[in-house]
Amino acid sequence: MLLQIQVNHFKDYPPEARRVATSHIELLRKLPAAFTPLLLQQIQAYDWRFPAERRDIDRQLTFLKSLAEAERRRLFTGFEQLKLPAQLLDVKWIESPVEFSEQLSHHLWTTGQIDAFHQASEAYLKAVFAAIPAQPPTTRRLGIAVIGKGVERNTYPLFRKLRPYGSRFTNVNPANGLKTLLAHVTDRAAAHPSSFDHWYIDGGPAEKIEQPFLTSISYHGLAQNRQALLRKTSSAIQNGIAGPKELLSLLHGMKPEEIGFDMAGPNGAILSHFATSLLTSGSGTQIFSTSFVQWATRELWRRAQPLTMLARFAPRQRLRPMNELLSGDEQTVEMDAPGSLIDADMGAYYMWLEQQRLSGAEQSSFMIWFEDHAEALVVSPSLARNTESNARVDMRWLLAQTG
Repeated sequence: MLLQIQVNHFKDYPPEARRVATSHIELLRKLPAAFTPLLLQQIQAYDWRFPAERRDIDRQLTFLKSLAEAERRRLFTGFEQLKLPAQLLDVKWIESPVEFSEQLSHHLWTTGQIDAFHQASEAYLKAVFAAIPAQPPTTRRLGIAVIGKGVERNTYPLFRKLRPYGSRFTNVNPANGLKTLLAHVTDRAAAHPSSFDHWYIDGGPAEKIEQPFLTSISYHGLAQNRQALLRKTSSAIQNGIAGPKELLSLLHGMKPEEIGFDMAGPNGAILSHFATSLLTSGSGTQIFSTSFVQWATRELWRRAQPLTMLARFAPRQRLRPMNELLSGDEQTVEMDAPGSLIDADMGAYYMWLEQQRLSGAEQSSFMIWFEDHAEALVVSPSLARNTESNARVDMRWLLAQTG
């Protein structure tokens, strides 16, 4: 059965999203009702998605258009077999596919169909990637995590999760360490100039950079936006918002301009929408700097698929009563540097895991450094695994091992 999708359903989509949707309208009409809105959710945000995400959307559409009708029906058997209520079959969801996605998720969980949905989704993605494999990166990916800012002494055993995969160094000269790392990622951005392929994330105030292709985002730099979001959240709770589901819908529907983002500039809309998603979709990203950095690295590897990422974790505030956390008051908070080091050590491990999901992972490199201290670990094809060295080295030498 063809879905009754019309061109006017896309009139409120942004320009590029509207172009993509209307140019593929015949294809969209032939897709299952349980799948089409999920694809449209991606398309609706096309204008402010990263280049890598746009390529993924284009790749899906190219693949679907290449299928014969019998092949397409076979591929979507799992989606066609899902039983949906009448309200989810109404094409009104075309104008608000995000809302449809939330309702679909709730329905699948409550009816015990979520496993079947996951199986259908995995089969679909497997077929897309097999037909049109992801392109290898133009150069070896490099991830760098800097942890432990403000910690003078430490007894916690660092890098335990990563030691089996890399070489640990215990006699690193820390002089000018951060400056050297920033210079290195700046040079990589200059050598491979491409928008959103090189990132610097900081859990505190960001260091000044002057390279247009090295994109920077920081917890401190988003202070006003975070506080605006917390005020809106607190107000909604005080005004009797019904529960977690409604609060989640409120957050997912938040627009950048509602929490003070300025979308001016050639990449302003993309960056503002990304930052908004970090603050509204991540758990604790509005409150804890370590959560912010960890979620930012996860989302960037997944969405932007960059060549370079330098993430610097900073001390987070100590846990306080929820009403105090939601107040947004950061003037009198107590910072927990030792606890933040432990959080960041695990966050760096997750950062490496996400990097391994990308194309070219076997040739990628990863480095973690205990800021202002002599401990570091490097995962690189040029270094042996699960080894330790006490030889005196500096940051430049370590970076040379990453390729």
